[in-house]
Order: sequence, then structure tokens, then C-alpha cells
Amino acid sequence: MDLPLTTDTMTRTAPELPRYSRRWDADTASLPEARDAVADLLARVRPTPSAHTVQDAQLVASELVTNALKHAPGPFTLHMEVIPDPAALRISVTDSSPRPPRHRPPDPERVGGHGLRLVTLLCGALEVTPLGRGKRVTASLALALDHGARHP
Repeated sequence: MDLPLTTDTMTRTAPELPRYSRRWDADTASLPEARDAVADLLARVRPTPSAHTVQDAQLVASELVTNALKHAPGPFTLHMEVIPDPAALRISVTDSSPRPPRHRPPDPERVGGHGLRLVTLLCGALEVTPLGRGKRVTASLALALDHGARHP
């Protein structure tokens, strides 16, 4: 007996959420490429994240990638994914150094060394996961959505 296909017999799958992953050697890493990847990934999110949120996400990704470049011999991986509930962008950088990132006390006279403080101000916290070789540093940034944006 043949049964007609109906919505009850069909399997529905949720739309795939935007993701990005890129692996670099220390000498081929590109901060502009990482920032562009954030903007490209968030451009696929509906409703569109606010311009301010995109800039914050680019800053977080830049800081995490910069820390890996400065403190680990390479290679490293940038992985980003949109998580739905509540809407957020999870940004992870995996590198070859086992040492966790170190927060430095605020010092307005110091040039540099403020990146982790900025990341934790924007994201609330960092999650550091030790790996067999190195670590993964993950930050999640809430997506303030621009509900008034028009899409093609």
C-alpha cells in the first residue's frame, strides 16, 4: 500500500545556522580576514545583527586571534557559530600553547595588554578548555538584532 507524502510523514529539518572555521599557520594569519569573516557570517543571520554588534564581534575575534598570534607558536584555528537561543555568536580560537590567557590589571599608561579586558566586558566571560596540545578560548557575544533591517 502506498501512502501519500504529507507533512506528518515528512521529516523537517531546522535551517542550518551560520558557521565559519579557518585554520592558519602563525605566518599566514590575517586579522583583516578574520574580521571580514565575522562580517560575512553575521550578514547571513536573519534578522540582521545591528552594526554595533558586528563591530563588537569583529573586535572580539581580532583580540582572540591576536592573542594566539602573540603567545602561541601556531598553528591556530578560528571557529565561529551562531547559536539560536538566546541569539549569540560563539567565537573560539584554538592554539598550541597550553597556557591560559592572563588578565592584566588595568593601566591607562600601558600600550597593549587590554584585549582580554575588552573581550570580557563585551562577552561577560571567557571559557578556556585545555586540549591535548594547547587550548581553546571561547567567548559568546549576544546578538543585538536589527529588526528594522530590510532583506532582499
